[in-house]
Amino acid sequence: MTLIRRLCAAGVTAAVFSCVAPAIAAPNLEVRDAWVHATVPGQPVAGAYLTLKSRLPGRLISARSEVARVVEIHQMSLNDGVMRMRRLASLDLPAGHEVQLAPGGIHLMLLDLQRPLLAGEQIELDLVTIAGSDIPTTTRVIVPVRKEQSR
Repeated sequence: MTLIRRLCAAGVTAAVFSCVAPAIAAPNLEVRDAWVHATVPGQPVAGAYLTLKSRLPGRLISARSEVARVVEIHQMSLNDGVMRMRRLASLDLPAGHEVQLAPGGIHLMLLDLQRPLLAGEQIELDLVTIAGSDIPTTTRVIVPVRKEQSR
């Protein structure tokens, strides 16, 4: 069995992101336009943003990265003139529809950063999804760190 087949059978897939090209990360999951916000020394959190498209109905159930102690799915909302952020247990991924994680909306929050994230570097981000079964699939993506969303 080839290495790729063994990884797929184990539920692990990988994709490499560049600043210009979209990538298909897993047979069921397409990930594009991924980036994470650069930080300053002492800043304990950072936001990660990307667009997900699942071929089957599914859910993003968690994420993780070696640069953060915890990665959570968050949603920003404006209520009575006050911007609020709340943690989501999971994020629905309707089949064939793009789900955008963007500043000011749904995003991934990297908490308790282990070090500053510097513009120009790349970090690994593992996305854990369930689609078509109750077996979680981990998709590893390499995400560029940027000062802002510019490409």
